[in-house]
Amino acid sequence: MQGRSRDQRELLDAESVVGGLLKPGSVFAFLAAHRREVFPDGMFADLFPSGRGRPSVPADVMASVIVLQALHGLSDADTVDSVTFDLRWKAACGLPVTAAAFHATTLTYWRRRLAASQSPNRIFDAVRQVVDQTGVLAGKSRRALDSTILDDAVATQDTVTQLIAAIRRVRREVPGAAEVVGEHCSAHDYDDPGKPAIAWNDQQAREALVDALVTDAHRVLGHLPDQELGPKAADAVALLALVAGQDVEPVEGSDGTDGRWRIAQRVAPDRVISTVDPEARHAHKTVHRRQDGFKAHIAVEPDTGLVTACAVTMASGRGNSDAEVGPTLLAQETEKLHVLADSAYGSGSARAELDHAGHIALIKPFPLRSAVPDGFTLDDFTVDPEARTATCPNGVTRSITAQWSVTFGAACRGCPLRAQCTTSDAGRSLKLTEYESLLRAARRQAETEEFQQVYRRHRPMVERSISWLVRGNRKVRYRGVAKNDHWWHHRAAAINLRRMLTLGLTRVSGTWTIAPA
Repeated sequence: MQGRSRDQRELLDAESVVGGLLKPGSVFAFLAAHRREVFPDGMFADLFPSGRGRPSVPADVMASVIVLQALHGLSDADTVDSVTFDLRWKAACGLPVTAAAFHATTLTYWRRRLAASQSPNRIFDAVRQVVDQTGVLAGKSRRALDSTILDDAVATQDTVTQLIAAIRRVRREVPGAAEVVGEHCSAHDYDDPGKPAIAWNDQQAREALVDALVTDAHRVLGHLPDQELGPKAADAVALLALVAGQDVEPVEGSDGTDGRWRIAQRVAPDRVISTVDPEARHAHKTVHRRQDGFKAHIAVEPDTGLVTACAVTMASGRGNSDAEVGPTLLAQETEKLHVLADSAYGSGSARAELDHAGHIALIKPFPLRSAVPDGFTLDDFTVDPEARTATCPNGVTRSITAQWSVTFGAACRGCPLRAQCTTSDAGRSLKLTEYESLLRAARRQAETEEFQQVYRRHRPMVERSISWLVRGNRKVRYRGVAKNDHWWHHRAAAINLRRMLTLGLTRVSGTWTIAPA
């Protein structure tokens, strides 16, 4: 059943004893005074529908603890210690000086209930309601989008480690798989927690081990009993099938049916990097900077730095790019906005989605590159999407195919402008998209002084907000997208609350407002 805080203070109530020592304008002082207005009991009533059982930790106390934990980037154990021994935490949560904290697993229990509810990000939403009530965002018609990479909480595994771990997981989760592994698998002793004992500096030995492990994986998959699998068992089988194919290829001259496999001479585009956290991914935020983990996205109001929406996705793969996630961060906005973002958000489909929603994109376009130094770019070609034609700088017109490509081919022979256009023996070709008109308009827009002034003035704030969010919290504590998405929302709620207090958040006559400076 749901626990509730008492209206009457206890004799050694921490806020009564040391509340006057709390720094004015701090999150501690704010929660000590207003946590029950921000996080009322009714806000969490659906998490405890039964009136039976031992009462839970009161909603305002737990919500305050979650906010403070996210603000300070603490583990569950350190959070419980803070609640027990730090008088600021006790005052913020309305606890007596002598009160012992709950067990650390209570935080896990609450997160699990929140995640399974219809409103998993209600703490972020509650702080957003405070922001909305102050009117600090009223009339603010700009949003800046950006993303950053969060380091994962697991170690990146090589192919051998992943294959062994995936086979062990199938053996553990799938009924009847232990017998299959014992009877058909011989590449490794799967009860041995270490790596196979081979000469790791011997290339032939390494190749033979990979071949044998992939063969074992295929044997397991091929000999599993025909049965209906539960969620965990099905996930284990799917993961084994994935890791058994993502990093290997048949040996040259083999079709793979004879069990001859080797490490592939390429990298899978959506490669699983750990069987411990199958949703962690390789990420390249820049050409020279590679990280493993997740991608965190935010939308920010640039005048205040307040986060209006956020999300965590896998760091790579279909559906997780900035251009695909960015427009979804604005789904709850009801007013027409000017959306500022870098070129990662500048795809044609993203611009079309923003345009359809009534927003104005102030997004830096992708730079055009010429085939030859200082030569013609795509914008030097005249494209008519309605007539489906493209005309080159020499006046030659060709049709646009159904796949939005254009080939000039033989027309390039003897062309006086060829040296400025292409080095290909087959002549110049273009690869267009259905959004060509939008992309060309965006490039023209980016050349204007108005665009450049607005972009330089308002876009940088989102990077500052990201720096607030990741300071001391670049490495996530949880596995999987869902858990880290919930944590990212809690972190954003805590930073928003701190930011609002900096702006002068106060409560007057039961209403949230910003005090004049």
